[in-house]
Amino acid sequence: MNAPFVPQRERIHLADLADPNETARIEAFVAAHPDATPFHRLAWLQAIAAGTGNRPLALIAEHHGEIVAYLPLSEIHSPIFGRLLASSGFAVDGGLLASDDVDVAAIFAQAEGQALRRSCPAIELRGGSLPQDRAGWTLKTESHCGFVIPLAADDEAQLLAIPRKQRAEVRKGLANSFEIEIGTSARDRAAHYAVYAESVRNLGTPVFPRALFDAVLDRFGTDADILTVRHEGVAVASVLSLYHRGAVMPYWGGGTQAARLLRGNDRMYFELMRHARERGCSHFDFGRSKTNSGAYHFKRNWGFEPEPLTYATWTAPGEAPRDADPTSRKHALQIALWRKLPLAVANRLGPWIARGLG
Repeated sequence: MNAPFVPQRERIHLADLADPNETARIEAFVAAHPDATPFHRLAWLQAIAAGTGNRPLALIAEHHGEIVAYLPLSEIHSPIFGRLLASSGFAVDGGLLASDDVDVAAIFAQAEGQALRRSCPAIELRGGSLPQDRAGWTLKTESHCGFVIPLAADDEAQLLAIPRKQRAEVRKGLANSFEIEIGTSARDRAAHYAVYAESVRNLGTPVFPRALFDAVLDRFGTDADILTVRHEGVAVASVLSLYHRGAVMPYWGGGTQAARLLRGNDRMYFELMRHARERGCSHFDFGRSKTNSGAYHFKRNWGFEPEPLTYATWTAPGEAPRDADPTSRKHALQIALWRKLPLAVANRLGPWIARGLG
């Protein structure tokens, strides 16, 4: 009597990220997957490790020697917020990529096991395939929204696509005398970091290490750049953007106090739309924002419609949920105090704290 046929399951294991053949296979899988984002690229995982010191991990599933699923993970260490496995670390997307008919439940089980072995009581999945009705997991469907629109054919059409009130602000910015610089040179990087650091301090948020921005720019090559708006030679607004599959994503951007009066931020985003169009991009991805936050309404004012994002979090049995949400009541006092710090002090302390936010 013949034994019953048992379908072969996937082999799930951590990839050897020091093996060039292994990394090439992962990169090929990501390049071919329709749902891949910049945050699935090994360049992102490696940049996070180089810029923050958090260890990169890649959980892969193989079937007959072919990769059929990939989960990039950053092992985040924070003396303030605790330990975390994030997919992907410091990203707004980058969760599990899987081919059809893959047993994703087994991959989530492996991720849980990795978290426990590494004393990480929490996992965060940002996008991708998510666990459904699995013990220990919580889905968040209303906390964040994404914003994407097609780019218009030319500047005038782009202006007309912006709602009237915001269009008037953009026109004011266009009327001001600014110098626009685009690149990845030391001058571009220094200007961006100075502006971004001041911007996030004013929001009450610790700034990321300068090494993180350098690592992303170095590893993404022509798929990342900095656009800076200067007034009388002084940088007032600057944004580091990623480019992926015909979309531009302004990822780390901000402006000084002077930028508000000069409409420097409005000019910056309009110039980025122009620059992206010249690069051949078809879409502008304004990234995610917390629902009903100031950034959320700012993007709506530009004519972007919010699309709810779904994230998933796992908490180990017996552990309290991780809370690194800057809008939670728990952190309100710290944020208020951080806004009052001298910029030099905030820039010295911020990277030490921010590298553990994940």
